[in-house]
Amino acid sequence: MADEPIAIVGLYVGLNALLLLALAYNVGSRRGAQNQLQPGDMGDATLTRAIRAHANYAEYAPTVLLLLLVLALLGFAPVWLHLYGATFTIGRLIGAFGMMRARHPNALRFTGNLATGLALLLGGGAAIVCAVGRLI
Repeated sequence: MADEPIAIVGLYVGLNALLLLALAYNVGSRRGAQNQLQPGDMGDATLTRAIRAHANYAEYAPTVLLLLLVLALLGFAPVWLHLYGATFTIGRLIGAFGMMRARHPNALRFTGNLATGLALLLGGGAAIVCAVGRLI
């Protein structure tokens, strides 16, 4: 099925959009609870962690999801696309919970960062190898 790779990309883009929305809602609801909609964290450590969890996610998601699309367009097998998309998505979910914990470092944050780093390394490397292979 020629459309299957793009459908897989759509699945992970959609899931990650919902994760981004949840992280943004977490920040907004914490700001609202303070009756303080000013920029910054207003000295609230819980809000600081929520802001960082949201920002940390937003720093990496666009590049990894773009790599997922590139890998699909380069013809990677659906199983590899699912493995790649799931590793990143689950890693970012776990990482967000780790970022929001009061104690750092912690295993959740480490695991999320590890999954994200692997997604960048493996996805970027695979895209480069495939692209160079087609250009030569």
